[in-house]
Amino acid sequence: MSTPTLTPSTNQAQSTTPTTTPTLAPIGDPMDLVARTRPHATVQDTVSQTLTMAWRSTKKMRRNPEQFFDVIIQPLLFTAMFTYIFGGAISGSVSSYMPIIIPGILAQTALTACMAMGTQLRDDMDKGVFDRFKSLPIARIAPLAGPAVADLIRYVIAATLTILVGLAMGYRPGGGVAGTLGGWAITIVAAWSLAWIFTWLGTVARSAQAVQGISMMIMFPLSFMSNAFVKEDTMPGWLQAFVKVNPVSHVVTAVRDLMNEGKVTADVGWALLGCLIVVAIFAPLSVRSYKRHL
Repeated sequence: MSTPTLTPSTNQAQSTTPTTTPTLAPIGDPMDLVARTRPHATVQDTVSQTLTMAWRSTKKMRRNPEQFFDVIIQPLLFTAMFTYIFGGAISGSVSSYMPIIIPGILAQTALTACMAMGTQLRDDMDKGVFDRFKSLPIARIAPLAGPAVADLIRYVIAATLTILVGLAMGYRPGGGVAGTLGGWAITIVAAWSLAWIFTWLGTVARSAQAVQGISMMIMFPLSFMSNAFVKEDTMPGWLQAFVKVNPVSHVVTAVRDLMNEGKVTADVGWALLGCLIVVAIFAPLSVRSYKRHL
């Protein structure tokens, strides 16, 4: 007698619940995981990391001395060229034109020097240097603020050489040593502030060449459509309206008041306020764009 074989019924087979494999959530971008696990940087950490990045930038400057050509050659060339070409036509003599042109050259030199900030930044980003910075547990603003701090060296050189060339050509500031130092300091502060505009351009442009081209389009109107070379009352009315709101004009007027008269006027306050506004706007924009595009 054979033993019957038991076969599960169809209902029993249907009632059996199949084993399901749990699905895992997508891991996502590894950089996003690093950003979520990165500890929040304190103010002390941010300052320390910014100074470290500044030290890195100074090492690049020492290894590439050609970065100083514009802040060394331009003050010597522009101060002598503009003074001797326009001095007699605008003020009747070179000596009477110097109180007008020296503060103007200071502002133009500072603007040209800080323009290189965006080009160098974009070049580093194209080479992948900032991709490494993004994966490090550092403050987001440190890779941007570090080069800006290091560039203070270039602004100091440019402003100092411009004043020394003016003194060698016969310029005698009526504000004395204190007024000259005040104009020198405002020039450096203005250059550092305007550098954040070009830093932002470096994070949004597609290439270093594009940054350079856009920067030139910004630099020429700001410098030449100002009171840096001639007084605004000799210009057409529509141009005077732009010159009066141009931040470079306020910086030039502030430097003239300090160096020529030794007075702390309202234009000094407006110039410093304008510098603060520029940093407050373009520093966050630079950090936001840096986080989005890398």
